Amino acid sequence: MCFCSTFALLNYPMKLIFDTYQPNYAQAFKQLNLHWLEQFFVVEPHDDEVLSDPDRFIIQPGGEILVALQDQKVVGVVALMPDEHGFFEMTKMAVDANFRGQKIGQQLLRYTLDFVQQKGLDRLLLYSNRKLENAIYLYRKFGFEEIPLEHPNPYARADIKMEIRF
Repeated sequence: MCFCSTFALLNYPMKLIFDTYQPNYAQAFKQLNLHWLEQFFVVEPHDDEVLSDPDRFIIQPGGEILVALQDQKVVGVVALMPDEHGFFEMTKMAVDANFRGQKIGQQLLRYTLDFVQQKGLDRLLLYSNRKLENAIYLYRKFGFEEIPLEHPNPYARADIKMEIRF
């Protein structure tokens, strides 16, 4: 499923194409996520496992990976992973550092929320860290609200859990 979207940002027309996961996106998915994890945190063993085999850990259990492309280059990614309760977690969202500041994250998040609603899901969860102020601001802007964080939680770096209901 491809979706094309054109936005004018700072008088620079940007055309993004959104696609669902294909094996040829695996390396970009891994590299974009490793880059931000290494920049802000550490790569946890579970991160490395999931990023090294997204088909096994995300796609086969019923999840999705959404990809934002600009001029056929992967510039943003996000995963939707089902949990043991049938809820979906939005995870592994990353934008290529060379393309930040072009509102790709906002467009990817908007597309993701539309995609989730079209799938008939009634809520979406995410774990993050308050250190990622821009991300937290973006999530709140799009309607995510903070909910109690369970202990232990799936990520050592997570200090906030959010959800959006549709």
